[in-house]
Amino acid sequence: MTKESIWFTEPDLKKINTSMQGNLGEHLDIMFTESGPDYLKATMPVRPEIHQPTGRVHGGAYVSLAETVGSVAANWVIDTSKHYCVGQEINANHLRGVREGMLTSVATPHYIGRTSQVWEIKIFDDRDKLCCISRLTMARIQRVSD
Repeated sequence: MTKESIWFTEPDLKKINTSMQGNLGEHLDIMFTESGPDYLKATMPVRPEIHQPTGRVHGGAYVSLAETVGSVAANWVIDTSKHYCVGQEINANHLRGVREGMLTSVATPHYIGRTSQVWEIKIFDDRDKLCCISRLTMARIQRVSD
């Protein structure tokens, strides 16, 4: 059985990756790698710049990855000529310390409503072990013409 697509327009990974230039996504080396009918996936390398003093990934780095992937996904399910989505709330459970390798995040929606969205973002290490799980609430805002 094929899942129905949630996207307003199919995510353009090249366009998304270009949009990371010059902002936090670029500094964290976040790379969007895959989209499916109901998910968006990205990676982030583990490097000393995102470690906490104990040599493991800082919780803020996990949250930054989660919010980036969830925010991008939220904006691909709406008509961005009329609306845009912004983060309202995020929480995260840090489950496993990671010292090296590649993190992979997968964003899937729990709820896509008229004025809000709730996304779950799971982050895995390169052994496919769950490291962090996050829930992101997004607000849908109507664009105002100038």
